[in-house]
Amino acid sequence: MRFIQTIKNIFKIEDLRARLIYTLAIITLYRLGKYITLPGIDPSQLAGLKNQTSSGIMGLLDMFSGGAFSQASIFALGIMPYISASIVVQLLGIVFPYFQKLQKEGESGRRKMNQYTRYLTVGILILQAPTYLVNLSAQLPATAFVLEGWFFKFSSVVILTAGTMFVMWLGERITDKGIGNGISLIIMIGIVARMPANFVFEAGARMNGAGGPIALIVEIVILFVVILGTIMLVQGTRRVPVQYARRIVGNKQYGGVRQYIPLKVNAAGVMPIIFAQAIMMLPIIIAGYSNSSSGFVVAFSNMYGFWYNLVTGILIILFTYFYTAITINPVQMAEDMKKNGGFIPGIKPGRKTVEFFDTIMSRITLPGSVFLAIIAILPAIAVKAGITPQFAQFYGGTSLLILVGVVLDTLQQIESHLLMRHYDGLMKSGRVKGRSGAVTSI
Repeated sequence: MRFIQTIKNIFKIEDLRARLIYTLAIITLYRLGKYITLPGIDPSQLAGLKNQTSSGIMGLLDMFSGGAFSQASIFALGIMPYISASIVVQLLGIVFPYFQKLQKEGESGRRKMNQYTRYLTVGILILQAPTYLVNLSAQLPATAFVLEGWFFKFSSVVILTAGTMFVMWLGERITDKGIGNGISLIIMIGIVARMPANFVFEAGARMNGAGGPIALIVEIVILFVVILGTIMLVQGTRRVPVQYARRIVGNKQYGGVRQYIPLKVNAAGVMPIIFAQAIMMLPIIIAGYSNSSSGFVVAFSNMYGFWYNLVTGILIILFTYFYTAITINPVQMAEDMKKNGGFIPGIKPGRKTVEFFDTIMSRITLPGSVFLAIIAILPAIAVKAGITPQFAQFYGGTSLLILVGVVLDTLQQIESHLLMRHYDGLMKSGRVKGRSGAVTSI
């Protein structure tokens, strides 16, 4: 079989084999850390926290942490504070000239940006860790806390902060010595880890009378179709032809070839969903602190309600245009083409080329943003259709986009190693195309 032969080829390559084993070892270490409960907390009395994280926003947080959030683990805050810090630093690169300069300085600038990201991550953790402890106090009985007082709070904040920084370090080790983007892979593993248990729960619910095995098969088929659609969104590109001027130096000819610039249908990736969900969390937070029961707060506190998902969809479309506009610079693209002697056939270099790129991006961003909004609200539609909230999370949203994107990136790297050693790729025809990005571009 071709699959078995491909596996054999992967393990024949010493460098690739070492990278895969190293990646698996780091992932195993990360998963083991999930079961280490914070010192001073009785792990047998976490039922209240697990009930809180069974669905909704808290369920998403628990999923991104790989279940560590509901375990009151040393890795409870997960890698999301680092992602938040990365987003902030990226936005600073748009607003402040100093950060713009760092982005253009190559490797040295990248190291400084990473350093600032780490500092900001620590700052976010110092704010989030006490909030997590307050939530623990609200959800767990007093007998669950073996230790109390300022020492317990201080040590827990230090441990939670160190836990997230350690997870970040593990991700960087995977990126340097393993396969795939480490941060993205750690998030994906946390998502995948919950899938078997949630599937068993959904299968049990169906077998006990709610539709039977036929309904379960239909759900699996629909999930497969949704995954295919998500792959199309992640992979979709509009190829713009670029012709390079021919130059003759001595007896040699340079240029004169036609290449293509792939403009992605979903250039913003998963960022619009993250931004939209961050804003939509505000009503839930306000409701938690104010104990308000007004219609507005109730409507926007329900993740599976009509108004919540309608506003979320609109925000995703708006943020897709916004993030695409700040990441794709038509002026810079046109200038780079002009410097390298390239031009789009039928389009004059300069201002006309910029206008052409603007038009193309506007046309492909609209269907991309609408499709992204649909994927984001699919879990709510799945819940309305009778699917359990735990399993509905895999029908769309951030989790599905991250899952598809990371798998494609990792497969692309493995295939590159195979092709470089003159082995066949992973597919009989065609090549695996990744997102050409990272989580930090997650």
